[in-house]
Amino acid sequence: MSPTLAVLGAINVDLVVQAPELPGPGTTITGGSFSRHQGGKGGNQAVAAARALGPAGRVAMLGCVGADALGAEAVEALRTDGVDVAGVARAADEPTGVALIVVDDAGENQIAVAPGANLRLERSAVLAVLERTSPVLVLISLEASPDATAETARWCRANDVPLLLNPAPVQPWARELVDSATYLTPNAHERDALGPLPEGLVVVETRGAEGATIHAPGTRELDIEAPPVRAVDTTGAGDCFNGVLAAGLAEGIDLPDAVRRAVVAAALSVTVPGAREGMPTRERLAGIVHA
Repeated sequence: MSPTLAVLGAINVDLVVQAPELPGPGTTITGGSFSRHQGGKGGNQAVAAARALGPAGRVAMLGCVGADALGAEAVEALRTDGVDVAGVARAADEPTGVALIVVDDAGENQIAVAPGANLRLERSAVLAVLERTSPVLVLISLEASPDATAETARWCRANDVPLLLNPAPVQPWARELVDSATYLTPNAHERDALGPLPEGLVVVETRGAEGATIHAPGTRELDIEAPPVRAVDTTGAGDCFNGVLAAGLAEGIDLPDAVRRAVVAAALSVTVPGAREGMPTRERLAGIVHA
């Protein structure tokens, strides 16, 4: 039976301006171009995982959108990428989440998010999806409702289901989730913000263009280098990494190989504008990782 991976997180629509440079405080940069993309850390991670798994597994989305046109569009985009959206809730009194993104010519970005319906995800909705899908692994990030996120972590602990915690964006309540996690994927800033970590936790520290470092109990620190690429847009690279890593672990790939595949996927993703557009398929990953 194919494994199911559950992904909890935000579902947003990204409004993107490609500009010559990032604006500073109180400044305006002109001469940019506009585009609209599907986004949100949860939605991005679910798509990355679904593409990486292909027919080898299923990805169930746990999230909430508004009862508006943007929400319908966001759910349909997830469905088109093979994500199980039966558990995505609709909030009648909140708009779908929106991210305003500026990307410069070097591929760096600035992002401001209006979470909207993402914060209306309820614990009961999360539990219903988890019980229905019986996931072998759960991936969560920190843009959704704190109550629903905490309930998911508790469910994983109570049911002995591995939890991959991507502690992004940094939240004051993130530390409360760490004890339930099996895997933690912070960048350097997020790891510092979390403080001392419990023994036995597998930490995969992401290092952007340099790749990732695995800190696993009882083993030597292992650096996984990223292949050199020309970055066009780094939006969603971390989400791609986490989704592909979670997919590999759910599929039973050992940790170093799963991290290596995730690093390659993230590198490929930054070569195309948009958070999801450059996320590779299972076939493309297989051709590159095993080349």
